[in-house]
Amino acid sequence: MSDDIDPGAFDAAEDIDDAATAIREGALVVYPTETVYGLAADATDPDAIERLFEAKGRSRDKPVSLAVPDVDSALDYVDPTDREEAFMREFLPGPVTVVAERRESVPDALTDGAPRVGVRVPDHLVALALLEAVAPLTATSANVSGNPSATTVDELDAITEAAAVVLDGGETGGTGSTVVDVAAGTVHRRGANADAVERWLEAN
Repeated sequence: MSDDIDPGAFDAAEDIDDAATAIREGALVVYPTETVYGLAADATDPDAIERLFEAKGRSRDKPVSLAVPDVDSALDYVDPTDREEAFMREFLPGPVTVVAERRESVPDALTDGAPRVGVRVPDHLVALALLEAVAPLTATSANVSGNPSATTVDELDAITEAAAVVLDGGETGGTGSTVVDVAAGTVHRRGANADAVERWLEAN
């Protein structure tokens, strides 16, 4: 787990509580992960998801992943095969997004009606603390679509104008998560841990 967080960057308990409250009220929150800064909304609230798409200027036909605090929690929102679950338990928490069959608890707004959704368990103390307080959250980069992802709060763009709370966890890793469809044996996006992911897919 990432332990390179500046302890003076935020008052953990107070800031996490403020962020969780904002999310419960339908607002957006910027939070750090081990890859880049993410934009959080309640991933079960279609109105909050709509606000997220508007803030990012993101096309509705580009699904957004969801984040949870652990693999057991993920099973409330996806229905993985045994192989998919084995993969999840091997690589999560970590910088990997796993695409799996979604359950009815996941709204169409998140996936544009597609039957599968990406799942993330970030390996970052601040992200996990937020997810322990309120989950599932959206897992998408905190930037206006087309702009670079942010690895520090100073790099954040106009997306901050739409966020009720910005959690400063210091500098993040910078390499995006690897997105993998285990059932198809396909890596949709190579990122952190991609080599290990591909080795697992070949061996299992």
